[in-house]
Amino acid sequence: MEVKTGYLYHIKDCFFEKINSKELMINHDYGHFRPSYLAIKDNDILWFIPLSSKINKYRYIINKKIKKYGKCKGILIKKIADRESAILIQNAFPTLEKYIDSSYTIDGREIFIAPAIRREILSSFKYMLSLKSKGLNLFFTDIDKIREIMNEELLVNS
Repeated sequence: MEVKTGYLYHIKDCFFEKINSKELMINHDYGHFRPSYLAIKDNDILWFIPLSSKINKYRYIINKKIKKYGKCKGILIKKIADRESAILIQNAFPTLEKYIDSSYTIDGREIFIAPAIRREILSSFKYMLSLKSKGLNLFFTDIDKIREIMNEELLVNS
């Protein structure tokens, strides 16, 4: 499967079992893959940003953060596939292609993010990564630990 930045995917349960972190948004039961994840390709490591349909919950959080800090880069609410979605950049995590179960489709069509929205997401994501490199971590997941596990797998498999 060719993974493309800006497209949506589902992650295999075995990834979440391997990482075993309460901070990750794991797949829900009921035979559905949820949440869906936006892919950002970065060489062999792939970054995934979960999407949520709980708009009211995240709109409240965004408003609280804007009131307190003047802005909110960790959560965006945008229209994706004709529905509003909360884009949870603060919950991003790295993984490998082998942990992708499938692409997210509607009526057999792969779903992708419009270019303008994709640029805004990438800008916020890069901003949060730059803050992290300066010692201010706004990510909920331990992205360093997960990236280390993924890099170890790459070394073993090469």
